[in-house]
Amino acid sequence: MTRPEAAARPQGILDKPYRLVSIGACALIVIAAFEQLAVTTIMPAIARDLDGLALYALAFAGPLASGVIGMVLAGDWSDRRGPVKALYASVALFALGLVIAGTAPTMPIFLAGRLVQGLGGGALTVALYVIVAKIYPPRLQPKIFGAFAAAWVVPALVGPFIAGVVGQYLGWRWVFLGVVVLVLPAMAMVLPAMRSMAPHDRLEPDGRSSTARALWAVLLAIAILGLNIAADLDGVARWVLATGGLAVALVALRPLLPAASLRLRRGLPSVIAMRGLLAGAFMSAEVYLPYVLTERFGLTAALAGLALSFSGVAWGSSSLAQGRLGDRVSHRTAIRIGILGATAAIGVVLLVTALELPAWVIIGGWFLGGAGMGFAYPRITVLTFDYSTPAEQGFNSSALAIADSGGSAIALALGAVAFSVAGAPGSQPSFVATFAFSLVAGILALIVSARVSQRPRRA
Repeated sequence: MTRPEAAARPQGILDKPYRLVSIGACALIVIAAFEQLAVTTIMPAIARDLDGLALYALAFAGPLASGVIGMVLAGDWSDRRGPVKALYASVALFALGLVIAGTAPTMPIFLAGRLVQGLGGGALTVALYVIVAKIYPPRLQPKIFGAFAAAWVVPALVGPFIAGVVGQYLGWRWVFLGVVVLVLPAMAMVLPAMRSMAPHDRLEPDGRSSTARALWAVLLAIAILGLNIAADLDGVARWVLATGGLAVALVALRPLLPAASLRLRRGLPSVIAMRGLLAGAFMSAEVYLPYVLTERFGLTAALAGLALSFSGVAWGSSSLAQGRLGDRVSHRTAIRIGILGATAAIGVVLLVTALELPAWVIIGGWFLGGAGMGFAYPRITVLTFDYSTPAEQGFNSSALAIADSGGSAIALALGAVAFSVAGAPGSQPSFVATFAFSLVAGILALIVSARVSQRPRRA
């Protein structure tokens, strides 16, 4: 390469031709981040207002389950026709779900809105991943995924606190309806970026039936919802439904992931499985943090949201840090360091809850958890692309997102079973049981990380 050619070569994600795509995609991430952190903060108030405390975990697991369907459809759509139209459809569904949830008079209707919202959110994740894979060179991918995570910083700083204040003084409905208003200018920023993409060349079918995959995704969503219902049952019925739901969920996952993912084969299968375990461990603990801080430690919703704020800031900051480190730290090393930090943070939460230590220890400990997730997540995504041919980018991006959401939803459901079995809802034993389950999932993710091999980077 001549010196003028090297000088003209784009060096960053804000250089041409990546600037518009980077800004537009990060704007959507900011919206999704604010919504997720806000809902986690105000969910205890929503559940009490709509008389739905028994469905607390389902309000989180439901959109994760429906998101799997959106991921499958968006992955297949992106492989065959490109990710642009999939992105438009996903944003429309996401906004519609927010409107339904924000105007819901009852908990079932609220859950229906969350399901629609999850369908759009799942598709949004995959569409953005495929856009990154198709237009960014491998050397810039850690940076753009680091930017995605860094886009959580501002929502993490102000989102939970604002959600707590809005929920306390204006009502929780405005948290959802306000986010709808923010979606419109975000999409206005994305439109020029999407038009700048080159026309997509249709790929030959890779042998996977999109209809069959969609049906497996629906079955997985039904199994996950059944798992959550099991937490509200008693006696033998609870264990029959929980065992059957878990078995069906694993069967349905198998064709949606790369071959041998559930058998933890080295390489891409272990990368995908590890992502599911890590996501499940972190999510199944995080959704109960505002609950335990308000119920057991007497904090307000706004103060409880600080745990999520600090964690989000740490997540974004460590994501930027790993992007700057580049090849100086291998993917495998970065991933193992991140998983260790996240698992240690869950252990801190468990210990504080069990021993009734000061609440600030939980908030500080969750900062460590966010830093660990931010260090590991971008490298897991980049390693997935290193294993992917252009024709597989949609499927593997979909599989990664499915493992993330599916693992989180299954872990939430099993954590909810532990929560209901260990004692009365909101009691100390119920929280201890849930956090103990999350810790086990984190340890399993750390064990699986030993089976992740480094793959030579694509040119």
